[in-house]
Amino acid sequence: MPIKIPNDLPATTQLQAENIFVMTEHRATTQHIRPLKLIMLNLMPTKIATETQILRKLSNTPLQIEVKFMRTASHASKNTSAEHLEAFYTTFEEVRHEHFDGMIVTGAPVEMLPFEEVDYWPELCEIFEWTKTHVHSCFNICWGAQAALYYHYGINKHPLGRKLTGIFEHRVVKPTSPLVRGFDTTFMAPHSRNTGVYVQDIDRHPEVENVAISDEAGAYLAKSHDNRNFFIFGHSEYDFDTLANEYIRDLQKMGDAAPFPVHYYPDDNPNREPRKTWNAHGQLLYSNWLNYYVYQTTPFDFSQVGVLHADLAEVTTNVGSFIVTAKGTDQVGVVAALATSLANLGVAIDNIEQQIDGDKFRIEIEAHVATDDSTMEDIQEAMKRLSESMGIEADAFYPETGE
Repeated sequence: MPIKIPNDLPATTQLQAENIFVMTEHRATTQHIRPLKLIMLNLMPTKIATETQILRKLSNTPLQIEVKFMRTASHASKNTSAEHLEAFYTTFEEVRHEHFDGMIVTGAPVEMLPFEEVDYWPELCEIFEWTKTHVHSCFNICWGAQAALYYHYGINKHPLGRKLTGIFEHRVVKPTSPLVRGFDTTFMAPHSRNTGVYVQDIDRHPEVENVAISDEAGAYLAKSHDNRNFFIFGHSEYDFDTLANEYIRDLQKMGDAAPFPVHYYPDDNPNREPRKTWNAHGQLLYSNWLNYYVYQTTPFDFSQVGVLHADLAEVTTNVGSFIVTAKGTDQVGVVAALATSLANLGVAIDNIEQQIDGDKFRIEIEAHVATDDSTMEDIQEAMKRLSESMGIEADAFYPETGE
């Protein structure tokens, strides 16, 4: 399925030349299918290259996606023309009233600065706070991931001493997560950064978890338990020559002191063309996020995107934490139906796990009631009605008793 982007965006021509299905605004107006609404906060200086790389990943899914680009108003871009920014980018003030199914926050070349010393940090904090009530799920990349992790959960970055650059082997540490569904036990991914987040700091925090790590490069994939924020500390969107171009740039600036991208050039010979060994898993990462954490669970009504999460943030429960399970076949839409049914009862979802075996599925939702208006009997009755209407087996019970 296509992505919907502005008619004259420079990435359009290149993506079409790569046989990627791109739907322009003109063609999209003839369709009556609600697309997913994504907004990308592009903090990279090379904005056009970053647009193209990420759009390439978003395009190869069975979903129609409408992408809007946002820049910071408090920082003037030096590497992208004012004409491009004016034509294709919006500011936070212009979209703060809108709701989005998903948001992508890119990396930025400011990682050596303390967060509070970044000139647009106050604006970024306001955007992060806004996502709690206006964005269903956020996909944060590299420095954007470090910044989001620091703002939302207080986990700080640390300097590495020397730039980490190259292609590194990773292993999945939470194989049940839909984020890595279809991943091999080990896989490759690029990193290019001067700071990092300790794996142990994520492990120790009760609201976030590691999904995939590298013994050499450290944290790579992490997420919040409520599935609202995802943290990708590498660059699965990179082209095969991106690290090479960065290395050439660093050589021009630093000479022999330029950090060499390891495990990248064949035989570590920069005169040989690098091989791309991360493309499939990088594509799968974006597809899994879009499918399992955006499309499957976002409200159809845009005005409700993010609102239910915010309304249910304060727990005043008379039911306590409980489990909802559902199983059957043809799982498309079941998670969204479960989430909507629970939200209508004032239930906050803490975690969702899905298992698929052929055409059979099993979904387990950890949740709690965040109002005083619903009882376990109400929830169980809602699950019974949902079971009858969708031809599935859904139930709600306390984990201690199974009742």
